[in-house]
Amino acid sequence: MFTGIVETTGILKSIEQEGGNIHFFVESDISHELHPDQSVAHDGVCLTVTRLEPGGHWVTAVAETLGKTNLSEWPVGREINLERAMKLGDRLDGHLVQGHVDGMAVCRERTETGGNCLLRFEFPEKFAALVIEKGSVCVNGVSLTAFDVALSQFSVTIIPYTLAHTSLKNLQVGGKVNLEYDLLGKYFLRQREVQNH
Repeated sequence: MFTGIVETTGILKSIEQEGGNIHFFVESDISHELHPDQSVAHDGVCLTVTRLEPGGHWVTAVAETLGKTNLSEWPVGREINLERAMKLGDRLDGHLVQGHVDGMAVCRERTETGGNCLLRFEFPEKFAALVIEKGSVCVNGVSLTAFDVALSQFSVTIIPYTLAHTSLKNLQVGGKVNLEYDLLGKYFLRQREVQNH
């Protein structure tokens, strides 16, 4: 379980394909503190550390993950948001995030306003009920508040600190991001579907 508060960023240094899986080697300033079998969110995707090397760590994405996320499009040199799993008893500064990405969204607008950055995303309409005005949404592992919500679009505002300390500073119009919708909303929607079945 994560919070959507990015701890640091890493740089993708190497990619290896093995059958339907892809292995990623990421260099970061927390890699030396990790250990094999540890869960770490990479741009919002919960991946398991498989081995360590000096200055970096390896993780593996399977076909299911690759099909729902932007990982298969990652180029070497990409900056990646990293967050280790939350500890019980820690403050929950963001919101409850599982690291189980629901799908992708496309950036349709990027506007710099008064030092802040406004981003507008288009997402699949089938998830419309899970994005609400002033509700939480996790974008590439960053806990953000949605506003100006439409059937298949929403906006977020990124403050200067978040922009400077996450990979969202590199996002351009047309870029794809990983989205995880609010966990409580997903449970509520599922309950309603079961009751109406």
